[in-house]
Amino acid sequence: MNLIKNILNQKTPFERDSKFRSTDFLEEIKTLMEHHYENSEGFRNIIRNNEYELTSNSLEDLPFIPTRLFKLLDLKSIPESDIFKVMTSSGTSGQAVSKIFLDRSSASIQTKVLKHIITSCLGNKRKDMLIIDSEGTIKDRKKFSARTAGILGFSSFGRNHTYALDEGLELNLERVQNFITNYSKDPVFIFGFTFMIWKNFFLKIQSENLNVCLPKNSILLHGGGWKKLLSEQVDNKLFKESLNKIGINNVYDYYGMIEQTGSIFLECNQGYFHCSDYSEIIIRNTLTLEPVAFHQEGIIQVLSLLPTSYPGNSLLTEDLGMILGEDDCKCGRKGKYFAISGRMKESEIRGCSDTRVI
Repeated sequence: MNLIKNILNQKTPFERDSKFRSTDFLEEIKTLMEHHYENSEGFRNIIRNNEYELTSNSLEDLPFIPTRLFKLLDLKSIPESDIFKVMTSSGTSGQAVSKIFLDRSSASIQTKVLKHIITSCLGNKRKDMLIIDSEGTIKDRKKFSARTAGILGFSSFGRNHTYALDEGLELNLERVQNFITNYSKDPVFIFGFTFMIWKNFFLKIQSENLNVCLPKNSILLHGGGWKKLLSEQVDNKLFKESLNKIGINNVYDYYGMIEQTGSIFLECNQGYFHCSDYSEIIIRNTLTLEPVAFHQEGIIQVLSLLPTSYPGNSLLTEDLGMILGEDDCKCGRKGKYFAISGRMKESEIRGCSDTRVI
């Protein structure tokens, strides 16, 4: 926790270089894993049954668990009495969802870290905020979905919150136009999930030729839902160009997951995702799970300093990507920067999730 406090005191969360990852970051991750080993029966069983070691001298050799295990097991490192909040991933009807158990301390740290990362993009001054979703999404404050957590988490960076969609997720044009009229003097902050911004907001405006133009230099932050868009031939370039047409000049994607809420990977002005000083990324071969070199595609493994109430510090995702460099991005941020190329096929996911837990 002292390491997180030190990073929170930095001007930005993108100041530490590769040496930090192999020293302080490594030691903190090892300490966290030992904590979960002692306090989480599920995590302890995974480590023992797979004969993993927690004493490695490199991040690449430390154990990791597949994110989908959170859909199968209640993995937590706190007693039931300390559970403050249960977050769940988004899932279609009939699908299992991940369950993430937070105590008050974990929830507080997530909020502070998210603010540190986001203010590097938005600045410290709160902006008038347009949310591309329905207000009904946030009504259940006890059981959080990924969308609920996202909206509530990012809402703290805005003011005069206005929801662009009604309860049926249809565009409320009058509400959006009133927002633009009332808050057109300064750039605004727009937040939503990628597919909903495209389908429920932009395409509606485009198809009906609606008169919508956001204030100049407004900032849109979005994440999730790329699989559906890519199947419709909508890539990041087209997405940004399309939103530019309605006055949204600054469009930033972020990569994150419910299993590591708070330590998101933010897109820079060069179009790359960056590890903050709270996180790290490793790319692994899809067949052997061995680490691969920069510019080689593989499965994304993410590491985070944040999870203390559940064993989510080292996770193997179901996403594919490649690391493009470290400490030398033209945006000026330190740390690794990377690109995401898509999701793994279902057969590949089954193959890389074969972790014994009994």
